[in-house]
Amino acid sequence: MLDHDGDTHLYLQIAEIIRLRITEANLPSGHVVPSETDIQNEFGVARTTARRAVQILRDEGLVYTVQGEGTFVGPPDEGIRQPRRTPMYQQIADDVVERIRSGDLRPRRPIPSEATLMQQYDVARETARRAVGVLRERGWIYTVPQRGSYVSPEEKWPQE
Repeated sequence: MLDHDGDTHLYLQIAEIIRLRITEANLPSGHVVPSETDIQNEFGVARTTARRAVQILRDEGLVYTVQGEGTFVGPPDEGIRQPRRTPMYQQIADDVVERIRSGDLRPRRPIPSEATLMQQYDVARETARRAVGVLRERGWIYTVPQRGSYVSPEEKWPQE
């Protein structure tokens, strides 16, 4: 339970809670730890607070983060974690393409927002943004400033 009125910063309290979970459960190297989004949801804090908590644990060498994949127990050089074959941003982009092909997402209609993709896939904003960038580069979507991203007309879809 966080002490919002105490003299210890929330991010330090959260780091301590996660540290205890790792040590008390004796989690092995390579085991995934809560994402920043999970920490936000569980503790009701801002992303910057969640990020600072994870940074404390990273600075201590208790966890390491692989961009687009998550945060894991242990030092990064142990090599116990099996690397993801497809980067998460690519997996998201592939899923959106399948939704476009199946007709779930129709031409000239919006795709899910970055915030929605973050929530659906439990990823950081940068990962969702990178997935949208891949879709845009390949021609599956186009972006209208101040409005969002939309499925390209079918005649403009890439021939993959």
